[in-house]
Amino acid sequence: MMDFENFESTALGKPLSQTEKAAAVLLAMGKGVASKLLKFFTQSELQEIIAAAQSLRSIPPDELEKIVNEFEDLFTEGAGLMDNARAIESILEEGLSPDEVDGLLGRRATFEAYEASIWDKLQDSDPQFVAQYLAKEHPQTIAYVLSMMPSTFGAKVLLQMPEENRADIINRTVTMKNVSPKAAAIIETRVVEMIQLLDAERNALGSVKAAEVINQMEKNQVEEIMSSLQSLSAESAEKVRPKIFLFDDIQFMPHRSRVQLFNDVSGDIITMALRGSSMELRESVLAAIGARQRRMIESDLSNGDAGINPRDVAIARRSIAQEAIRLAASGQLELKEKDAA
Repeated sequence: MMDFENFESTALGKPLSQTEKAAAVLLAMGKGVASKLLKFFTQSELQEIIAAAQSLRSIPPDELEKIVNEFEDLFTEGAGLMDNARAIESILEEGLSPDEVDGLLGRRATFEAYEASIWDKLQDSDPQFVAQYLAKEHPQTIAYVLSMMPSTFGAKVLLQMPEENRADIINRTVTMKNVSPKAAAIIETRVVEMIQLLDAERNALGSVKAAEVINQMEKNQVEEIMSSLQSLSAESAEKVRPKIFLFDDIQFMPHRSRVQLFNDVSGDIITMALRGSSMELRESVLAAIGARQRRMIESDLSNGDAGINPRDVAIARRSIAQEAIRLAASGQLELKEKDAA
């Protein structure tokens, strides 16, 4: 440990404290030598030296020569004492690790503060959410937003959009001319709103996870647990309820969305899911599929439900409901009519 009390000098002008003398010596030395001395100081001593260096007055060469004494050979007139704070910082960086320098200076030494643009901030978002949000906009607006996004993230967003729309969006991006500052400002305002919605969605992850668990249950189980949750916390129930979607809710979907949903679902799964269902729900599903497939399913259902495992029915219903949730998340369909929503 360096002993401050051993430094003696005849001060000129305002007397220097022992800590200020130590700072002056370090500032006068070359970085290499000064950095080797740092290990002899304690953490508290280094902090005192930093504070002293930042407020150190200008020291004439003859005064500094008397202070350094045995360090005379290392003394160089004009060693940068007028920029004391930066000089001591440079010495610290030479002899200490970045983390140690950060701790002493109370700042981030490695990187300057950087405020990312709204387009860079989108990279941390869910591509499905962004695609779903943009699906409501004009294709030209979508093209502009994609052109401004980081290319890797833009590609992910594009792949989440309906396949039939992708070529048009890419074509608009390729042929896009200069966008007026006013139009760009309006679009960027919308993007900021989208980021705020994303932040709110992240804060609601708890309700999303809860809904995902509940969506795996049977209808009677869902009704029971939601009733209990309502009694326990009406606020929590209100957060979770809009995110719950069961097979029985398919009858409330727009017809075009039901058609989209059952377009790639096999007839066997549809048949199994419809066993034991109400006539209203059955009709809403059968109206969304082709006439030939409908006749085949109706024929199978007419044979009754004898020997059918209820567990198989539950699995089929959950698989269809989960597919509806997935397609809705990517903006390919709506789970409810807009007025009902």
